[in-house]
Amino acid sequence: MALAARHAVPAIYQGREFVAAGGLISYGTSLTTVYRLVGTYAGKILKGANPGDLPVEQPTRFELVVNLNTAKALGLTVPPSILARADEVIE
Repeated sequence: MALAARHAVPAIYQGREFVAAGGLISYGTSLTTVYRLVGTYAGKILKGANPGDLPVEQPTRFELVVNLNTAKALGLTVPPSILARADEVIE
């Protein structure tokens, strides 16, 4: 993230944490949701389930987070269509 900022390169990250720390945009799964799923799996295994019998699950919800402060610093205008779709906009 620091390298992208130093060279004024717009970058998209996989997690909202990067945008909260000054990144431009993130699109990815919620870590909270993923950790909850891991906890559920661990609970099933600790209760005796065979890991090979558990179904493979994939995230179904993705978050779009935009940092308008970073966009402004980079001289970018984020289109209204992106802002309307964003789950969170940091101003």
